[in-house]
Amino acid sequence: MRITLLVVLLLMSFNSSAKDCVVLLHGLARSAGAMDTMQQALDDAGYHSVNVDYPSREYSVEALAPMAITPALAQCRAEQNRVIHFVTHSMGGILLRQYLQHNVITDLGRVVMMGPPNQGSQVVDNLKEVPGFEAFNGPAGMQLGTGEHDIPKQLGPASFELGIIAGTSSINVILSNFLPNPDDGKVSVENTKVQGMCALVTVEVSHPFLMKRQQVIDQVLHFLRSGRFLGDNAQQFACPAQLKPKLS
Repeated sequence: MRITLLVVLLLMSFNSSAKDCVVLLHGLARSAGAMDTMQQALDDAGYHSVNVDYPSREYSVEALAPMAITPALAQCRAEQNRVIHFVTHSMGGILLRQYLQHNVITDLGRVVMMGPPNQGSQVVDNLKEVPGFEAFNGPAGMQLGTGEHDIPKQLGPASFELGIIAGTSSINVILSNFLPNPDDGKVSVENTKVQGMCALVTVEVSHPFLMKRQQVIDQVLHFLRSGRFLGDNAQQFACPAQLKPKLS
């Protein structure tokens, strides 16, 4: 009887310590270090985080997606995490959408995308023929335009619980001239949107700093917990993904 009780208590202790995992995917021409501030906040909030480093300028989106995401999922599952969430910056969101076109993540939780070019970016449209653009941004960067044959337009609606954080402040006036206002200097607010999204919030932050600012971190944590954003700038949409039963 005592042995049975001990086993039950051990199992209860194990289950209570199980965490949700959060995979972080940085953007184009960045590294995992760009997501360090966000990772620390997630760890402090009790998540198990996996901050992925991948060679964003060396391969196409099709090659990068499994390269970055498959080992991250393995790391989460090795820790026996309950649910796997994603927090992405810029092109990282496109990698996740590309991956989900061909793979099912059965333990997928919520996704927050910061400044994602879900409809592409007019910056790429206007600069892709400029000498040096491809050399700096690589094959994947060349795929992020707004044309019908560019990667963002080839991906389907979001079938997962997605919240989008879009910046409205720019530190790059030149690039903003190519973009419909409001924009964050790389992507317009309008082009962050995608069919099937559950929530959108705008913040007065420029593209390179979205993953570092406390107001954005607070929004990320709130969406991961509740599936909603905070404040007057937050919009909630009817999305099929929030009608599905949750694992957590």
